[in-house]
Amino acid sequence: MVRRARKINRVLAETYPYAHPELDFENPFELLVATVLSAQTTDLRVNQTTPALFAKYPTPEDMAMAVPEEMEEIIRPTGFFRAKTKSLIGLATALRDRFDGEVPGRLDDLVTLPGVGRKTANVVLGNAFDVPGLTVDTHFGRLVRRWKWTDQEDPEKVEADIAAIFPKSEWTMLSHRIIFHGRRVCHARRPACGACPVAPLCPAYGEGETDPEQARKLLKYEMGGRPGQRLKPPAHYPGAAAAAPDGD
Repeated sequence: MVRRARKINRVLAETYPYAHPELDFENPFELLVATVLSAQTTDLRVNQTTPALFAKYPTPEDMAMAVPEEMEEIIRPTGFFRAKTKSLIGLATALRDRFDGEVPGRLDDLVTLPGVGRKTANVVLGNAFDVPGLTVDTHFGRLVRRWKWTDQEDPEKVEADIAAIFPKSEWTMLSHRIIFHGRRVCHARRPACGACPVAPLCPAYGEGETDPEQARKLLKYEMGGRPGQRLKPPAHYPGAAAAAPDGD
C-alpha cells in the first residue's frame, strides 16, 4: 500500500506540477481569512468576495473594529455569513490583542483563534510559512479512503495515517495535488476513471466512467479546458483565470 501510495503521489506530481492553493491571497492574514470563509462554499466564491472585504478591512486591527452587519453584507455570498463574521472579528481581535497584529506561525497558536481548526491552520502554515502540513478537507479525505490509504473518517486520524506514509517534506504539496485531482478528475459521484492518470494504480478503478471519451467530458477546470477558481492564478498555472462577479 505504501509503495502504491508513493507511486500515486509521483504521478500526481507529474500531472499537476503547478498545484497550488486555490484561494487568492497576498499575505498570511488574507490566507487565514480566506480559508475561514471557504467553509461550505467554493474557493471561487471566496475569491470573488475577498477583494471587497480586504479593501474595507486590510489589517487585523481594521477587521477587529468591523461593524458586524456591514461585514455580513460583504461576505453574505459565502454562506453562513453570521457565524463567519463572528469568527473573523474574533480572530482579528485575537491577532490584535495576543499576537501584535501578526498571524502566528505555530499550529498550537493558530488553533486558538476563533473559527480556526487544524485544517485551516495547516493551510496557513504550509502556504504562508513553508511549514509542512496536511490539509484534510473533504476532497483529501474522500480520495485517500478511495485509494485505501486509510479507512478513518475523523480528519485528525486521517492526517495521522497519511503522515505515516509520506515524508514531512511532501505534506503540503501532496495536499495540493490530491485536492486538485479530487476537483478535476476524481469526483465524488462520478469520477472520470477513463481519463485518470492514476487509474492503473487505483483500487477503486471502475467506480466511475471508464470510457475514455465519456470520461474526458467529466474533467473540470483546466483539465477540461475551462478556468480555474482563482481570479489571480500563479504565473505558471496553465488554465485561465476565473471571472470576477458580473464578469468584471
